[in-house]
Formats: sequence, structure tokens, C-alpha cells
Amino acid sequence: MHEKEKIELVTPDLGDAEKIELVGWNVSEGASVEEGDELLELVTDKAAFPVESPCSGRITEIRIKQGIVKKGQILGILSIE
Repeated sequence: MHEKEKIELVTPDLGDAEKIELVGWNVSEGASVEEGDELLELVTDKAAFPVESPCSGRITEIRIKQGIVKKGQILGILSIE
């Protein structure tokens, strides 16, 4: 049996944005996702930024459902086989 690799889904660097809000997830915990699927949406005072899955896998943990987040903060965990 293979060990699952875990990828931390973190708030990306959105430039000089002072406030970044996680408005919601497009997938639920336990969902299978494909590379490029839009997982969640972040909004700053300037624009909305969809965050895509870096690879195919399963969302095994959602740490922050919504609210104000910081750059580099872990939002969820993606597990790949």
C-alpha cells in the first residue's frame, strides 16, 4: 500500500493586498478533484482570485472554511496517491 502524499493548500502571494478574504470553497471535504479544478475563491479589495488544484487528488481536510486569511496560511490539505 502506498503512502499518500499530502499537499498543503496555502494562501498564495497576491501582491500588496492588505486584506485577503476566503469567501468559500467550491468543493467539500472528502471530494475528489482534478488538476485545475477551482477549489476556493479569495477576494481582495482589488479583485477575486480562484485557487486551482495543483494536481488530482482528494481534499482530506478543510482548515479554514471562510474569513480573513494571511499569505502562506494553510487553508486545506490535498492528498494524492
